[in-house]
Amino acid sequence: MSSDNQQEANILPSSTPRHVAIIMDGNGRWAKSRGKLRIFGHKAGVKSVRRAVSFAVGHHFDALTLYAFSSENWNRPMQEVSALMELFVRALDSEIKSLHKHNVRLKIIGDIHRFGSRLQERIRRSEELTANNDGLTLNIAANYGGRWDIIQGVRRIAEKVQEGDLRPDEIDEDDLCRHVCLSELAPVDLVIRTGGEHRISNFLLWQIAYAELYFTDVLWPDFDEVVFEGALNAFAQRERRFGGTTPHDANAS
Repeated sequence: MSSDNQQEANILPSSTPRHVAIIMDGNGRWAKSRGKLRIFGHKAGVKSVRRAVSFAVGHHFDALTLYAFSSENWNRPMQEVSALMELFVRALDSEIKSLHKHNVRLKIIGDIHRFGSRLQERIRRSEELTANNDGLTLNIAANYGGRWDIIQGVRRIAEKVQEGDLRPDEIDEDDLCRHVCLSELAPVDLVIRTGGEHRISNFLLWQIAYAELYFTDVLWPDFDEVVFEGALNAFAQRERRFGGTTPHDANAS
């Protein structure tokens, strides 16, 4: 079976997505419109994360992946980056017990080695605490980039070739699928971006090949259950073909 067919077979026909990914955009603009510093918007955004996770648990998603900090975000002012790192630590401290109580498994995807040792330790402990939970998998993309993800997957395959475990002519899409982030989860069905921008900003470039895209002008701190429900309603109206045709198309003259 080809890689495309395998991916299609893994996606259950349903009006409800199994795996939703969100690009959380608009915190800075939300704060600016209120005459506040950008970090004020990031703090407000944490509340939206809490609402989104609760919504995902209530709707029995398999996975929710949130784009929290891209590999390009290091280019922001150092004061903002430092504040974001501290906010990340505090959020892990304040939320992890609740996530564990609700059977949520937390995973951080991205190159965490650039983070300080304090944050790395919080990440390790949080993932370890929730590792055996079998409810929602909550993936936080931190210091993540889709190109980085693909490159690190290619490097792992190259190591196998170098060690003699794989021949170059044996490499196919399934091999790369196994070596990028989220490989153990259901494919991403729906990508939501808040804040009015219509781009994917180097997010899950490999994993969202067949995902539906939904864009909203709502800024992330204002993202709530009503907006989330609207995205699901739009998803339910989509006709997902995965590169194929519908019976209607096939019978058309």
